[in-house]
Amino acid sequence: MIEKINSQVNIQSMLQTLRAFQAQAAGGMDDAGGKVGGAGSAQGAPGFTEMIRSSLSQVNDVQQHAKATAESYERGENVPLTDVVLSMQKSSIAFEATLQVRNKVLKAYEDILNMPV
Repeated sequence: MIEKINSQVNIQSMLQTLRAFQAQAAGGMDDAGGKVGGAGSAQGAPGFTEMIRSSLSQVNDVQQHAKATAESYERGENVPLTDVVLSMQKSSIAFEATLQVRNKVLKAYEDILNMPV
């Protein structure tokens, strides 16, 4: 059994797998300079940065809509008060959710920094 684990082929296979994961984490390239086809790479799935940017853009859009609705109501345009209140509440909830996500990410980052090595 131990002979199978320590065989040269298995060691080389494991080293190749580790190098592929390392290259994927470092920038998405394998040892030959080609793209590594991993679970989250170039298959149409957005990366973490794009997801965060998109989410923040959506929250900003909700806030801008709430502001525009409130300003329209203040100018006396035909905007129901319920629409103004609902858009402001949606804006508030979106902002609070974003704030909570930020707090969770910062807490996770601090936990990782404080891990003993």
